[in-house]
Amino acid sequence: MRVAGWLLGFSLLASPALAADPATSIKSLIDRQIEAFLADDGATAYSFASPRLQEVFPNPDVFMSMVKSAYRPVYRPQSVAFGRLRDQNDAYIQEVFLVDPDGVEWTALYALQQQPDGSWRIAGCQLTKEPRVSA
Repeated sequence: MRVAGWLLGFSLLASPALAADPATSIKSLIDRQIEAFLADDGATAYSFASPRLQEVFPNPDVFMSMVKSAYRPVYRPQSVAFGRLRDQNDAYIQEVFLVDPDGVEWTALYALQQQPDGSWRIAGCQLTKEPRVSA
């Protein structure tokens, strides 16, 4: 009985829907989607997209095609670092710093929305290439 209670307690703590800190759930969500991109696991990457994005890109293949062509720094990053998380009325914007396969630095602004079940989904991503600074 003690083990079952421990497992239930652990599953409640691990559940993104019930996490007290949205920052932890949001960072985990973005990390897991990037891991899915790196593994070419379109179904998993697509599962993290908001319902609205899934309407625009109606299946994992269409979604992955778009990501490969328009979001190469997210699809194949050399490095990923998280910046600020901003609360934007019923949504959050997570700043993520990326280095693409060619060593170019980018900032990605991820829009995240909490779903009715309490889970978080990625509602969009805006990429900005960082200017090179001459030394």
